[in-house]
Amino acid sequence: MSDFSIGIDFGTTNTVIALAERDKPVRSVKFKHSDILHDVYRSLLCYEKTIQNQRAQVDVTGGPWALDQYLTARGEVRFLQSFKSHIASSLFKETQIFSKRHTLQDIMSDFFQRFMKDSGEQFPLDNTTVIAGRPIVYAGYSPDEDLARERYNTAYQSIGFSDVSYVYEPVGAAYYYASKIEREATILVADFGGGTSDFSIIRFERTGDKLTSTPLGYAGVGIAGDSFDSRLIDHIVSPYLGKGSGYYSLDRQVLDMPSNFYNRFSKWHELGILKSPTTLRELRELKAVAVNPEMIETFIDVVDNDWSMDIYDAISRTKMDLTHNEETTFSVQFSDQKIEQKIARADFESWIAKDLSVIENKVENLLADSNMKVSDIDKVFLTGGTSYVPAVQNLFAKHFGVDKLASGKQLESVAYGLALVGLDPNAATWTVK
Repeated sequence: MSDFSIGIDFGTTNTVIALAERDKPVRSVKFKHSDILHDVYRSLLCYEKTIQNQRAQVDVTGGPWALDQYLTARGEVRFLQSFKSHIASSLFKETQIFSKRHTLQDIMSDFFQRFMKDSGEQFPLDNTTVIAGRPIVYAGYSPDEDLARERYNTAYQSIGFSDVSYVYEPVGAAYYYASKIEREATILVADFGGGTSDFSIIRFERTGDKLTSTPLGYAGVGIAGDSFDSRLIDHIVSPYLGKGSGYYSLDRQVLDMPSNFYNRFSKWHELGILKSPTTLRELRELKAVAVNPEMIETFIDVVDNDWSMDIYDAISRTKMDLTHNEETTFSVQFSDQKIEQKIARADFESWIAKDLSVIENKVENLLADSNMKVSDIDKVFLTGGTSYVPAVQNLFAKHFGVDKLASGKQLESVAYGLALVGLDPNAATWTVK
């Protein structure tokens, strides 16, 4: 059994790597950006092509440096985010970045290599246990779990981790929380990521320093933070880009604007599809017959000139503001256009109501499938960035009571728990395929 363990929480939006050493506090790998030490590394990549000495050169950056490079680039750039959402998709085989084809494994490997370099940490590879998180239910249509495992393994091997064990992400969060309890407890963990929300019910018992567990049920759903972002995009931004307007058919009938463009625009991981030559050509053809061609021209400008990142940053700020305030102002400037609109928390909550209903039903079904009652749950541990959203907090408070809700280290708890699992003599009982 190793005395050193690494926990990897590779997320759709953020990535955290934690280090656990026996008889020492668990800690996250930190990296310094803009003279500030950070525990969380944004799951971003930027490829920039420049010409050096009459030869093309591609520079790759990750995390906050990727965003810096994207905003200051002088050459041609390709900005990637939410690529984890494709990890179990057999439809995503490769993408072209400038003149080179990249598989998803290539992209993930680039990302982890950048993380390792930016952290400046030296990770011991000998006698080290590596525990990586995985969602209970992968995002996307008809996910291929074997393909996801192959892609994970390839990416981790690229940074020297050749023997990786996998644990459900909410189980990692549960382990972190349970490591602090002093007596037996049944815990429901709700882990809200960027692409998926995962739930687990685990019974923990402690005898001295020994922590044992009995899994009682798992469930997951492909609705999470990115879904909430897409609702904001749909209601605030897309109407300025032509959504809800129309175009003229050959017989001059006004038809509804095709929804597929706006569906893709509202999803981070599909923005690259919009910038393909085929899609841009289709948008220009649509502009020629649009009732409001100036709106489609703005849409083309946003896609073609990569203003989407500015828009998504404004969406993220708006969502964060609404966790603390009843009302905020969404504001974004791109090209010669400006969108400014007051948003009430009540509006946002109405837009995500169907998503919340799906989450609520998933939790209720998990309890029923596990033969559990609400009264059987001692604590509900909420983790992940979306757990800050008041409507999410209220949903669980309504079902379980405010006194049962617990949280802490929402962005780091999964990685911390994974690293601690690696030190457990019974670590194998926590792992999954």
